[in-house]
Order: sequence, then C-alpha cells, then structure tokens
Amino acid sequence: MPREIFIVARDRPDLYRYLSQTFADAENVEVIWDRRANERRVNSTSSHVPERRHGDRRRRAAVDEELRAVGYAFLTID
Repeated sequence: MPREIFIVARDRPDLYRYLSQTFADAENVEVIWDRRANERRVNSTSSHVPERRHGDRRRRAAVDEELRAVGYAFLTID
C-alpha cells in the first residue's frame, strides 16, 4: 500500500493542525513538518579542499515550490 505524506511548512501551524485532524484515522497518510533547516553546506574561503558535492540529491524543487506557494507538499511513496 502506498504511503501518502503531507509535508507542511514550518510557518503554517494552522495547516498542520487541520491536516493532522483531517487524516488522523487514515493509516496510510502521514502529516509531518518540513524538518529541513538552512543550507548546511558552508563555503569556506579558508578551505583548500575542493568541493566534491555537486548538488543535494535529496532536494526536490517541486517540494520547495509547493511549500512556498500553498504551505504544504504532497508526496506518494510506493
């Protein structure tokens, strides 16, 4: 059974509360806060080691856009 996940923006406690109450009895639906913090990578000018990472493989541009636009993102995970 696929899992449905609502990721709610941190600044939308009203929406988190609403979705949590609405889907409280649904076994395959989970409502979570967006746990991502600021960008963890820090470019250091004093570092002589070249950056090996070429992007964040976990980042999903659509999720970011939905969080900004409507306050939540909806994902289905098989």
